[in-house]
Amino acid sequence: MDDDPDLPRQSLGTFLGELAARLPAPGAGAAAALEAALAASLVAMVGRFTTDEEHAELVGEIVGVADKRRQACLDAAAADERAFAAVADALKLPRETEEEQESRRAALAGAQREAAQPPRTVLETAAELVSLAERILPVANRNLVSDVAAATAAARAAATTALLAVETNLLGLDDERATADLQAAGALATDVARRADAVEAAVREAIRR
Repeated sequence: MDDDPDLPRQSLGTFLGELAARLPAPGAGAAAALEAALAASLVAMVGRFTTDEEHAELVGEIVGVADKRRQACLDAAAADERAFAAVADALKLPRETEEEQESRRAALAGAQREAAQPPRTVLETAAELVSLAERILPVANRNLVSDVAAATAAARAAATTALLAVETNLLGLDDERATADLQAAGALATDVARRADAVEAAVREAIRR
């Protein structure tokens, strides 16, 4: 695992090689971030090929947001790797005495809460990317509407994967805050999937005309 992961400058091949390797990280959280980054890139690409002056302001706004979200996803992937390293360190703490066990439990719970944040950010970003796809679809270059559906498919995958990462970190925490966070994350992932399916259905209808 890279001690200081820098996804924006790391090649895709290197990232995939590390993902496939027997390493503690990157893992599912970083994969979710990359899936969301793909969604952002597809939305931005569709926007850049949509050149109708009538919709230039809207499209320009969407492209700008999509570019920022792509960068945020790469940052989240790197943050996920760092957060997982903190969880791994907490798991290595001594637990011979009751005091050590309590200290380890507290450290692990704190690390897991922090580790749930990058995938939660990815989940929220996936929802925003579906919104961008919904906004650009009616005005998109007709030759690229399938790419809009591809963007929402990637966002759906990102949301599902990110939810699993959130659950992995929070399910073991027996408190109201963790329960509320889990419920909110689950509801958001369900909504992303529903809206992504609707965009895909609309695109399939459009390309059959």
